[in-house]
Amino acid sequence: MPRGAPVEPAVPLALPTRSARVAAALAAAGVPGTVRRLADSARTAAEAAAALGCEVGAIANSLVFVSDGEPVLVLTSGRHRVDTAALAARWGRGPLRRATPEQVREATGQAIGGVAPTGHPRPLPTAVDRALTDYPQVWAAAGTPHTVFPTTTEELLRLTRGTLLPVGP
Repeated sequence: MPRGAPVEPAVPLALPTRSARVAAALAAAGVPGTVRRLADSARTAAEAAAALGCEVGAIANSLVFVSDGEPVLVLTSGRHRVDTAALAARWGRGPLRRATPEQVREATGQAIGGVAPTGHPRPLPTAVDRALTDYPQVWAAAGTPHTVFPTTTEELLRLTRGTLLPVGP
């Protein structure tokens, strides 16, 4: 490039369609977190934490279950597993069973490993893990295993109209 020639501004890479839907839903809800593309996969909480340089507990996993004949979303801290019987009792729902990959995609429009808390075809009943309140900032998937966004537990509750509950034993 000749000296003094104008420099073209960097153009951000377009987000995948599923992540663009998440970004639009965040913007519509007034959530300031920007969707970020990661070079490495964030399919698991451990992978996401390693890629972001944060504690695994600060990763908000989006898990889809089926309860009372409908899909429900559980946002859980990456530091533990969901106790489905205890959560169902606390939430006042029937038994929770993991959704199949097909049910996850049908309910969210997203694939397992990249399910976001928002950007779905319709809102899902949502439980938000109380353990996420231990972190001033949490990270959630943004529609693909390579996209995430920063947020807070309070924003997740507002965004999903979720119920704050302990999801462990």
